[in-house]
Amino acid sequence: QVQLVESGGGLVQPGGSLRLSCAASGDIFNSNAMGWYRQAPGKQRELVVRITRSGSTTYADSVKGRFSISRDNAKNTLYLQMNSLKPEDTAVYYCNAYRFGFGDVWGQGTQVTVSS
Repeated sequence: QVQLVESGGGLVQPGGSLRLSCAASGDIFNSNAMGWYRQAPGKQRELVVRITRSGSTTYADSVKGRFSISRDNAKNTLYLQMNSLKPEDTAVYYCNAYRFGFGDVWGQGTQVTVSS
């Protein structure tokens, strides 16, 4: 079973940048899709971006043009580059992997706080 470990969260000022990392215990090619989700206090968990094995990406409208997903297959690591951060981006960010026949696997989450 794939296991996900997230890192890179922290406190940043509005307009700043942050890069999140998600290290997978197994080959990420074994996942049919991977992505980043976020959940703010009192809110539902929402999709930020996901990427398929073929490289197709889907971004939430709220982050288009500011966030970018990437992966390093040699390192079995998924990244989320976040630029032009806004206070509304404050949330716990979760890494996700989905594989047919195994379902979803989630990371523990990493806190991102955007505040001056």
